Amino acid sequence: MRRSDRLYELIAILRDGRLHRAQDLAARLGVSVRTIYRDMETLAASGVPVEGARGVGYRVTAAITLPPLNLTMIELEALHLGMQVVGEAGDEELKAAARSLSAKIDAVLPEESRAPGAGWGFATYPFADAAKGFRHMPMIRRAIRSRQKMRIRYLDTAGEETTRLIRPLKLDYWGRVWTVTCWCEMHGDFRLLRVDRISEAALAPELFVDEPGKTYADYLARGSTGGER
Repeated sequence: MRRSDRLYELIAILRDGRLHRAQDLAARLGVSVRTIYRDMETLAASGVPVEGARGVGYRVTAAITLPPLNLTMIELEALHLGMQVVGEAGDEELKAAARSLSAKIDAVLPEESRAPGAGWGFATYPFADAAKGFRHMPMIRRAIRSRQKMRIRYLDTAGEETTRLIRPLKLDYWGRVWTVTCWCEMHGDFRLLRVDRISEAALAPELFVDEPGKTYADYLARGSTGGER
């Protein structure tokens, strides 16, 4: 399993909000406890709200507010580069949010500070591929709101690409990785799919209605991470 896939698997496990011991996580993923410690440090550094410590356990909590922050220039560069990527996406809501966030940051910068310029390049990062799925975001949002099925081409963790008919239920963002929770008609079960692994997407002509066992509430009640990603 690639490290980026393992990091995502950790997010999927931790998102239930419960405390998970490093020993249990290591056994589940087939790696050493030391590797889990390093992965947790990477997740925390990438913005995933991980709480916990070695010898105690880890869990993910939803971040709601941000305390005052002191940013270095390189951190400010990374933040602006990220906003530039979002600003080039096809999702108008995300573009508007990026512009709003940029204005808020500029408003509190010291007078002598300057926003970093473009063209500084991207560092290699485990979740760098997340931007690949941005072009599908407007369609997925529209399908969720209109309760419309989608036909997608998806590359699973085994490297197999399949065509699926899905009922998109909810979009989530976990530390630079977007996922869509859906009911997969091909598998007859819930799936939690990474948006960056969707190579093609189109709206299907069929609409869907709530059916027992196929709603987002049913997904939450089952307490499952939703099959393969």
